[in-house]
Amino acid sequence: MSHKGRFQKVGKKNKTLYGPRRLLVCGYPTEEHNYFLNFLEATGLSRLPIIFATDNDLDKELKDILKAEHKAGFESLSNMSRAIIMSGINESELQNLMGCYKKTELPGQLWATLTPYSEKWTLQQLLNELESESKAMKSKRQKG
Repeated sequence: MSHKGRFQKVGKKNKTLYGPRRLLVCGYPTEEHNYFLNFLEATGLSRLPIIFATDNDLDKELKDILKAEHKAGFESLSNMSRAIIMSGINESELQNLMGCYKKTELPGQLWATLTPYSEKWTLQQLLNELESESKAMKSKRQKG
């Protein structure tokens, strides 16, 4: 996730990232919710609280959405961009999660970590920013 347009590199240490310990899962069809929970169990992160964002969350600030209970939004429809926002996990858990995800049959998605800056954004604002960053990175790679 960028902070005012600058990406911040995540290390491989056990430094804990900002925010409450949660994953905010966006844009997953309901039939993939159980698959994702099973995936987390296989990665050793099954105790990590998960919130499945719903379309009703788009206008809420991230800090408020992340207060929801474990499995909030489970099996609820979500038509937003596919993304995972990570909060309060450590860097090695982040690397493990992203590395294992690449090996699944799940489609590509946007990734972000919560920051003191982004926690005040609405979910829609964050998803818009992530989509813009993704397009800019793809364009940069194509150019060379």
